[in-house]
Amino acid sequence: MLTAVAAPIHYYRDGEVVLYRRPRSRIWQCRYRLLGGAWQRVSTRQRNLVDAARRACELYDEARFRERNGLAPVARRFRDAAEATLAELRQEMATGTAKRIYADYCTVIERYLLPFFGNRYFDRIDHRVVTEFEQWRNERIGHAPARSTLLTYAAAWNRIQQTALERGWLTAAAVVPKLPVRGRPSQARPGFTADEVVQLRSYMASWCTAPRRVAQQTEMRLLLRDYVELLLMTGMRHGTEAMRVEWQHWEWHTDKAGNRFLRLRVSGKTGARWLIAKHEAVGVLERMLQRDVECKGHTVNAVLAERLPVRLFRFSTGQQPYHFNAVFRRLLTDCGLLRDRHGQVRTLYSLRHTYATAELLAGTDIHTLARQMGTSVVMLERHYSKLSATMAAGRLA
Repeated sequence: MLTAVAAPIHYYRDGEVVLYRRPRSRIWQCRYRLLGGAWQRVSTRQRNLVDAARRACELYDEARFRERNGLAPVARRFRDAAEATLAELRQEMATGTAKRIYADYCTVIERYLLPFFGNRYFDRIDHRVVTEFEQWRNERIGHAPARSTLLTYAAAWNRIQQTALERGWLTAAAVVPKLPVRGRPSQARPGFTADEVVQLRSYMASWCTAPRRVAQQTEMRLLLRDYVELLLMTGMRHGTEAMRVEWQHWEWHTDKAGNRFLRLRVSGKTGARWLIAKHEAVGVLERMLQRDVECKGHTVNAVLAERLPVRLFRFSTGQQPYHFNAVFRRLLTDCGLLRDRHGQVRTLYSLRHTYATAELLAGTDIHTLARQMGTSVVMLERHYSKLSATMAAGRLA
């Protein structure tokens, strides 16, 4: 039976390699000094001293060789970094500090990157392997992804590499290929025409109040109506910006001419910014207050003055729906607006596209619109250049 008596320590390679055994263990452990002076500890998995010494020296020689060639001293598999990245992303999502895109990163890592690259070592992934991955992924999906999808793959891939760098599993000198982002161009998001917006808002008024067997379904529909109309009246992003809005983020703003406007502070993909809401938004907020258990009976002015740190889009229980995607699709299906005249399926993003289109056609300056929507002039010009001739016609005719 083993005792707790300390085993002797053996030194090799002028003291750069040290062999020792832990109390109550027959396995020899080793530590060796790296070029930078740091010590690396690892098990030799050997019980015989001669075998353990040979293995320790092999590990030392391999680590020094890898360092001289700009590689991490210990080879780690892609799986280690990918799983560590997943843990980081989920921790951020659990604490509410994550970007909405992080859920997409997790999906890409779990469904595609881990199954293909999981057992490979980082320093053995080259352009040939990446090409094989692209072929495997496209066959699995059934088509070549759009460029916007490839950007998500590339971002998830880069996040994994960053995790590996931070943990010392990769060096800055390591050459790991990037995932290509050249794909088929994304199609323009389908929006709603002015007449379709009128149709949608009119239909929602009766659709959301129709009797439902489950009370929360009725609440979900009522919330969706508020959500849709506020998106149309502000141009804010659904999800990343809209779901974080609280009552305290609204306030009245008076300009130099004495005109008063309702404005909203949002924070999301491009940081925090103020945006101006349409005057009609006051009516939506009043409607929401009449259903809010805590604020029922209060005026918009009173609630805005209290600056309540309470989420806008929440059930009577205080809980917030994770998203409105499925119920919005159901709404569009029921009212016959799911697809545009070209057959493209509309989503919640279509409301933001509708807002931008309506503002540009109304003559809103593109620089002002870019600030309002939290995007760049270049991005607006790229997606709405087809409107330039229409906009110019009214000024030039």
